[in-house]
Amino acid sequence: MTTSREFHYRLPHRSGGWRPGSHPGSSLGAGQEFVSHVKLYDRPDPRRLDLRASLREVRGDWLVRTHRQRVSVPVHVIADVSSSMSFGSPKSKLQVAADFVTALGHSAFRVGDALGMLAFDAHERRDLFVPALLSRGVGEVMASLLAECEGTAGSSDGLEEAATHLAGRHGLIFIASDFHWRLDRLGDVLDMLAHSYIVPLVIWDPAETQPPQRDGLLPLRDVESNRRSTVWLRPSMRTRWHEAVERRRGELNSLFAARGIRPFYVSGAFDGEALSHYFFEATA
Repeated sequence: MTTSREFHYRLPHRSGGWRPGSHPGSSLGAGQEFVSHVKLYDRPDPRRLDLRASLREVRGDWLVRTHRQRVSVPVHVIADVSSSMSFGSPKSKLQVAADFVTALGHSAFRVGDALGMLAFDAHERRDLFVPALLSRGVGEVMASLLAECEGTAGSSDGLEEAATHLAGRHGLIFIASDFHWRLDRLGDVLDMLAHSYIVPLVIWDPAETQPPQRDGLLPLRDVESNRRSTVWLRPSMRTRWHEAVERRRGELNSLFAARGIRPFYVSGAFDGEALSHYFFEATA
């Protein structure tokens, strides 16, 4: 039975592979999707003999039905564990990412997909690596690793190091990050992963996107450098705050759209139903 922690996902294209699963496959085999009739001698499988079609065959050939099989796909999460992901209230962005991988673990096991994780901050975090496994509890293992880790400043270099292990592979890849680092190498990483279906999970906390409504002194702390400052919050500052958020959103949307990728934005808490709708729209 589906729980609130789970969500439904399907790829919008056919996938190769031999292991049975729930995604539309490109290879012939056991399945419900009829493709065509072929001669019994070309595909000697008497179990799929179609007597009616054979009787209608003018050349008198015995015909068998061929189907496309449904397959499983490897699913990976590339998680940003940099210092900025520790920000947020009541849950940090890293805790939101942990909630997501917990839900993903249940969802992947339900449909028969193997799930693994890579992580990065300024560099690849090999101590957080989880190989792709078909296991009921792999999501909880990944979530506990994320909840207990400490990171340094984030960098697209760290993402690139982690993504190298998945270059050229087919499957489904989630990139869970706030993307609060330079984006100059992100396009190269997306190109490297182009054989897979990529879902960027942009995790932002409402306190980042919505400034306080009251004017006055506002103490700030950079979670990556730990530098503190104070600003006088006033209407013009609030306007610039909103403009900066929309500018960053536009930069991300443009970069992803240029490669046919649609990001999924998370604000404050992970919503499995919203992510299900994201995939339904992609496959409609």
